[in-house]
Amino acid sequence: MKLSSLYSSISKFVVACFVLGSFVQAAEPLKLRVLCYNIHYGQGMDGVYDIERLAKVIKKAKPDLVALQEVDVGVKRSSRMHEARMLSEMTGLAVRFGPTQHYEGGLFGNAVLTNLPITDVHIQPLPYTESTEELTTYPRAAIATTVTLPSGASLKFISTHFQHNVPEDRVAEAKAINQYFADDTMPAILAGDMNARPGSEPINILEKQWKNAIDADATFTAPANKPRVRIDYVFSRGSQLKMLSSEVLDEPVASDHRPVLVVFEVKK
Repeated sequence: MKLSSLYSSISKFVVACFVLGSFVQAAEPLKLRVLCYNIHYGQGMDGVYDIERLAKVIKKAKPDLVALQEVDVGVKRSSRMHEARMLSEMTGLAVRFGPTQHYEGGLFGNAVLTNLPITDVHIQPLPYTESTEELTTYPRAAIATTVTLPSGASLKFISTHFQHNVPEDRVAEAKAINQYFADDTMPAILAGDMNARPGSEPINILEKQWKNAIDADATFTAPANKPRVRIDYVFSRGSQLKMLSSEVLDEPVASDHRPVLVVFEVKK
């Protein structure tokens, strides 16, 4: 074989390998890492308010989407810190804050962190029983963001927190989530502290419209130092989303809840 012919054959082979490699890489399905974390307004199990510690937990999980609950912004108890903005700056993720109530001169609520472009934000109030002298309750809501995936498709990502001490409220809130978000044609991920155990009525209501992305053992999430209940969840809706893994992260100090990490495959 002539030298020129040999070079030509090698060049064609290299080009073919490059094209094939590019095709295989392009064909790989997208994976989304989703974290759900009730951050207890920045206070750890040791009583210390430490946002940097929480940021390190979040960064270590390498999430694409984070649903946060119990976030303080300008609240007296947490030294007037803007926890949502601080976590955004420390993790390098964009943030959207969804306040649910005024508290101690500031705001308290849910938030979303993400490395994906955000195209829409909606804060949806949820039903709740108002406080009385005998019973302290909190307003409830969900923050729903629409993000753009690398493929150009849209995904709805929702962070919420159900009532802690009124079972009827949790039932009503689960029904409201289904009413407001489950009939949308857009694929969606719902994450939050539902204050309800697996098999309870609120979870059963959600599971009528959502897939529960829970590990086989339904690992406990609270209290963080010695977990004895599972109350934090990630759900999905849409045939494009397939759960690859689900785990509760072993973090016993940074908050009174342990974070839940779920990895999804997004089908085209």
